[in-house]
Amino acid sequence: MKQRNWLTLIIGFLLLLIFVALLFTFQVRQTEVAVVTTFDKPSAFYDGSQPGQAGLKFKLPAPIQEVYRFDKRIQNFEDTFESALTKDTQNLLISVYAGWTISDPRVFFSAFPSGEVRDAEPRLSELVRNTKQAIVGQHPFSHFVSTDEKELKFEEIERQMTERIRPLAEKNYGITVQFLGIKKVGLPESVTQKVFERMQAERQREIDKLLSQGNAQAAQIRSEAERERAEILATADAKAIEIRGEADAATAEALQVFNKAPELASFLGKVKTAVESLKERSTLIFDDRTVPFDILTSPPNVQPGLQK
Repeated sequence: MKQRNWLTLIIGFLLLLIFVALLFTFQVRQTEVAVVTTFDKPSAFYDGSQPGQAGLKFKLPAPIQEVYRFDKRIQNFEDTFESALTKDTQNLLISVYAGWTISDPRVFFSAFPSGEVRDAEPRLSELVRNTKQAIVGQHPFSHFVSTDEKELKFEEIERQMTERIRPLAEKNYGITVQFLGIKKVGLPESVTQKVFERMQAERQREIDKLLSQGNAQAAQIRSEAERERAEILATADAKAIEIRGEADAATAEALQVFNKAPELASFLGKVKTAVESLKERSTLIFDDRTVPFDILTSPPNVQPGLQK
């Protein structure tokens, strides 16, 4: 009986310690920020991601002090898919996504005293919507929809939105916008056909430009080919004239020699022809008067002045 009483007392004492610990202590995780209020006024702030601020903390029991915890991890947010007017008064459908975290728990708690993270989304949605409308209104329609990739400015537009919304969110809500981007871009039915027609016209202009450039290049290539052809023909004609001149000179020189001793020249020509004909072993049947083999039967008629 006594052992049971002791066991009961020990269990009761442990439960009392646990109850007291729950009343006077609380845990701050590394993924949380905690706000301690004293009589409903903020009195202490703990950011679990900062050195030395995570772990077990002490407080007074409720209702003297209350603890509010907020998730410090990145919260995802997606804007509604709605219309916005571009700089050139074109209607455009666009939606934006963002990721945000609590950077200043004091400002965040004063802006959202309910202690619910989801309460920040309506305020952030309004801020994103106003920023989106303002930035879209600074850019023409071609920065969002164009057949030329060089005209698209999505990265620049996203950067401008982020730079505009980040200081406002930090100052008013204690929120840091970690990233922001354009998720979807669309066109209302009323302007879809006009956009398609404009895109077709832009594409046709690009085709005409490429055809014009191709025709100009083709004409240039043909012109260069004709010029090179004329140069080659002129060079060939000049070479032919030169060769004909050399041949005429050689012929004239040979003719002068031939005129000095025509019988000898004729005889030497017949000898050369006969030698060429008899290079290989062969049997020839011919008349003894057949030129040039007539030299085999009759002595050459050489002028006395040319004999040695």
